[in-house]
Amino acid sequence: MMKPRLHFWQIWNMSFGFLGIQFGFALQNANVSRIFETLGAKIDDIPILWIAAPVTGLIIQPIIGHMSDKTWGRLGRRRPYFLSGAILASLALLAMPNSPVLWIAAGMLWMMDASINVSMEPFRAFVGDMLPSEQRTIGFSMQSFFIGTGAIVASALPYMMTNWFGIANTAPPGEIPLSVKYAFYFGGAVFFGAVLWTVLSTKEYSPEELSKFSDAEKDVHSRSGDGTGLLVSANRFFGVGTIWLAAGLLGSAILHFSLHQTDYGLYVLFVGSIVFGLLQLIVGFLTRREQTHGGLVVVFNDFYHMPKTMKQLALVQFFSWFALFAMWIYTTPAVTHHIYGATDPTSELYNKGADWVGVLMAVYNGFAAVMAFILVWLAQKTNRKFVHLISLVCGGAALFSFAVIKDPNYLLVSELGIGLAWASILAMPYAILAGSLPAQKMGVYMGIFNFFIVIPQITAAAILGWYVKNVCGGDAMYALLLGGASMVIAGILVLRVNDVDETPNR
Repeated sequence: MMKPRLHFWQIWNMSFGFLGIQFGFALQNANVSRIFETLGAKIDDIPILWIAAPVTGLIIQPIIGHMSDKTWGRLGRRRPYFLSGAILASLALLAMPNSPVLWIAAGMLWMMDASINVSMEPFRAFVGDMLPSEQRTIGFSMQSFFIGTGAIVASALPYMMTNWFGIANTAPPGEIPLSVKYAFYFGGAVFFGAVLWTVLSTKEYSPEELSKFSDAEKDVHSRSGDGTGLLVSANRFFGVGTIWLAAGLLGSAILHFSLHQTDYGLYVLFVGSIVFGLLQLIVGFLTRREQTHGGLVVVFNDFYHMPKTMKQLALVQFFSWFALFAMWIYTTPAVTHHIYGATDPTSELYNKGADWVGVLMAVYNGFAAVMAFILVWLAQKTNRKFVHLISLVCGGAALFSFAVIKDPNYLLVSELGIGLAWASILAMPYAILAGSLPAQKMGVYMGIFNFFIVIPQITAAAILGWYVKNVCGGDAMYALLLGGASMVIAGILVLRVNDVDETPNR
């Protein structure tokens, strides 16, 4: 029993919720650094304040993925998570721009990102659940379209509020401008409404139907090299966990006692190593006691049994998302400081530059929305790997161009290359991945795949502050250049990925 092909409007409805999800992410990406600086953050402190977002994703997504694989109720398998995440994220969007002090703003970012992740992760698995293999590229591309479309409006909202409706984009020191506040309020309403549309308009397959589909596609395991069902030995967990724990403790000790560093970003990196090691020791202990059915043990076993294609894509994702996180953190200070020559967050010139960054992000997201379906056509004519390679190289070149452009209007051209890369990053890796995953593990593996999105973001947040401060003399532009190099490396690594779903004639 093969999955039936869905028509255009069915795919449209099941993906529409991503419009709202991207409203949340776009408002976050375009404005959180601005909010942090307004509330008194120094430029080299911004990455560590952003650390909440990737850490939250690292924790939340595999848990939600595992839970949604096991869920079935009145709303189905994935939709309960869409709806609950949307409610919480909408409330967080209303609260974020009203943060009175910096530490509350950092906490609200944590809450907002956790809620968005609750909604987002099941949406990725939703495509694998609902669509046959030959429609997955267009399914993920439809998500890319809504991501781009939502971000066009969301990223430019403060600019639109000021220039179209006359709402003030400046405020007294320590206060968030009204244009930013109203943008977040509008985004919260759109987030909830878009996700509710998908919840009400799309019916999920029952567990019995999914089981029959899985039986029909059972050859995926042999093609992907999947080893699920096998238990990792307790000794392996103990050995690997000890190495990670020791590395984290040693790094923290060197940082504290020898280098006398107070860079909290690097501490976060080493503490993460310690936590990862401890978790593996716990899993090893549970495995030795034959308590292997709990979620923690299942997720770690699945992690060690990732399909070969997923392992290859992991490196591509690492360098891609390192570049994106560098761009999201440092575009505002790079453009306002380097191109506009403004360093005072309360000045009119700074806020003009910050508004323009919102427009730039709207442009790359808008171009991504246009390119989403063109990339599907290009992938059919060539293959998904070639399309992803070219897109990432163009994105890297676009980030390099920020260093030589002096007129902010010319940055619009650079955003086209970034938009091409963004459209491909949101679609091609997931389309390649979905074909290598066992159907009954779609949610948890999509959650684990998120490790290779958030780990590079944590790495970026941990080292970029130190890099910009100590190596680059506080010039944020060098973070964008490092991001460009990282994106080119990601493109090169695409060449070694095995796309098991590609037809022989490609």
